[in-house]
Amino acid sequence: MYLSLAALLGGCQIGGSTVSEREGYFTWVDEQGRVRYSPITGAANKDANADAGEQREPGAAEESARSDNGASPAPELQEETEYTLENYPDAGQLEKDGYVRPGERQPYFTWRDAEGHVRVSYYRPDTRSDIEKGLVEPPVQITEASVYHAGPASTGQPPVEGYDPDAFAILGIEAPTDDFFTGFSATCCDSMDAASRQEWQSGREFGVTLSDGSVTHPFLTGTSPYQLVELPDADKHASLVIRLRSYAKDGVFVPSLVFLDETMAPLRLVTDLVMDFTPENWHRRGYLEAWVPAFPRQGERWLVLFTREQDLEGQTVMETGDGPRKIPHIRRGEIGLMQVEE
Repeated sequence: MYLSLAALLGGCQIGGSTVSEREGYFTWVDEQGRVRYSPITGAANKDANADAGEQREPGAAEESARSDNGASPAPELQEETEYTLENYPDAGQLEKDGYVRPGERQPYFTWRDAEGHVRVSYYRPDTRSDIEKGLVEPPVQITEASVYHAGPASTGQPPVEGYDPDAFAILGIEAPTDDFFTGFSATCCDSMDAASRQEWQSGREFGVTLSDGSVTHPFLTGTSPYQLVELPDADKHASLVIRLRSYAKDGVFVPSLVFLDETMAPLRLVTDLVMDFTPENWHRRGYLEAWVPAFPRQGERWLVLFTREQDLEGQTVMETGDGPRKIPHIRRGEIGLMQVEE
């Protein structure tokens, strides 16, 4: 009796129109590719009461939808009154999870094969960032190094509280008379010949070769072949980041860098670069790589590439499938320089 009454009321409500044209219903496609119709809870009862002018039994619209389509209605959506991580998960974590909440099915898509059968394929959303996908270049990371530069004069500054001028003598320690950068500057670099410089080339990598025939200089860190490179004009490039690669061939050249002003006086010394080694492949040699900033607007006009005696005593060790591989440090080599960022 109740089923007959529900069917009769459902027929009055439909009025000869298709299910998808009725107000208060929404259509959706299940995982088998079949079109389903489900009532919007509340809207179906309201429309039915307005048309029939009488009260209906709760759930009559749902029963009608089941009888027409054989589909279960969508559960009623209720407003969440408690703010919890389950109801309102962290947006960053939800993005990492591909916007799939705990307990929900993975997203899927339906497709039809060559024989006409509807197929369902589940997939996991790609949650990698654009940098991880290679769509965007990652930001440049400046290579760690020991950096020395001229600091402000300490003369005239009051001593700190508790300072004892005889502390070094009491402890038997020889007081330092000068710092490392000042001592290095005393041996570099006003005698260098600017005529043998190499000009900067923007927009591409260019090579700097240090060989047995290169000029040498007696640096404080030891006599070394060197190459003087002219930095870009300060009016065009206030600052820049240099990608430095030292290519391996029968060993590898471990560089140190000193930046000079217009008068060939040192402004900044960069040593102990923590460089990453990339092994060779079928089309290029292996290399050490570093990222070093330069500041033409702050007076840096020249770049000097050289190596230290203590670097020549070391070696680069890398792990291979056949075990550790040792690459000796040598006085000659080929270096590639490239401006990558301003």
